[in-house]
Amino acid sequence: MSLPPSGEIPEGAIRFNTDSQRLEFYAQGEWWVMSTDTPNLGNAMAPQEPGPRGLFAGGYHPGAFSNTIDYINISSRGNSQDFGELGNKATGGGGVGSRTRGLFAGGYAGPSPYAVAQIDFVTFASAGQDSGDFGDVANSGHIRKAAVGNETRGMWGGGQTEPGQAVTTVLNYVTIASKGDSKVFGDLSVGRTRFSGAGSATRGIFIGGFKGSPSVYYNTIDYVNISTTGQTADDFGDLMDVWTWTGACSNSTRLLMGGGDNASGSTAIMEYIQIQTRGNSMTFGDLNAVIDTGTYANAGVSSPTRGVFNTGLFKNPGATYHNVIYYVQIASTGDALDFGDLSQKRYGNKSCSNAHGGL
Repeated sequence: MSLPPSGEIPEGAIRFNTDSQRLEFYAQGEWWVMSTDTPNLGNAMAPQEPGPRGLFAGGYHPGAFSNTIDYINISSRGNSQDFGELGNKATGGGGVGSRTRGLFAGGYAGPSPYAVAQIDFVTFASAGQDSGDFGDVANSGHIRKAAVGNETRGMWGGGQTEPGQAVTTVLNYVTIASKGDSKVFGDLSVGRTRFSGAGSATRGIFIGGFKGSPSVYYNTIDYVNISTTGQTADDFGDLMDVWTWTGACSNSTRLLMGGGDNASGSTAIMEYIQIQTRGNSMTFGDLNAVIDTGTYANAGVSSPTRGVFNTGLFKNPGATYHNVIYYVQIASTGDALDFGDLSQKRYGNKSCSNAHGGL
């Protein structure tokens, strides 16, 4: 961005910073970020109702990988709407979001090489536009990663380069407002794949997971302080059982986990933790009360009041696809209610919102 010498810039001048995608004003010899309101993101189902926006991107539907991005207005109910497309077709990565920008990283796309390194980004307010290239995840990317973030940073951890390969403990991060490749943040307490994450503005929490050869399912909950690099995740507590491929979302105080899979099958149970304290998870209710069956490889998005999950796969006993979306009130406990449907039956979505607990 080319600018005149600072002495020639008048006090109160306004510019749009194309690097950070933010409005700034000039005062006392410096450029300052302007505070702006979140745009009205109501959709066609509730145009009069402004609301937080949740995105479900990519995944795998019967016979093919997907690059579809769907969006919902979390405050309303109804079927998802078309947002645009990712730059690649993949399943099993992770999504993070600020108030304005959503990022999707990593994932699985066969045949070999399986791991997708590219990070895609979108602007929440701009439905109808395809994603842009943000940069790459370090180490050529990993499949089936977990993601957490706040307004400033997005973070991805764990995963493996290909099915059957060793899992990693590495956590990578980016600054959401600035494009570029990820940097190393630190390490998980234990390497794993097929797990999920959410958190608050200060804490990123990772739950559950799996590693193969031999197969091990985890009930691990570990956490990091998002602002502090160079750390290994600390123990937070345990899930009620060992689970992999869970969905997760949070507001600023409570994290919800919905669904999951282990050696015994899939579950409809939802669990929750209080983010500010440490301790084991507790029962919230049933995720699939509408259909009354377990689900796994699903994903979650949230507002300060609502948690919303897509369905992923059912195991009864074989894996079947579904597209039902469910929601709960985060402050209460109880069974989930029907929200609507995704545009496709698919699992392994990357998901994020512009109103989650990290903002």
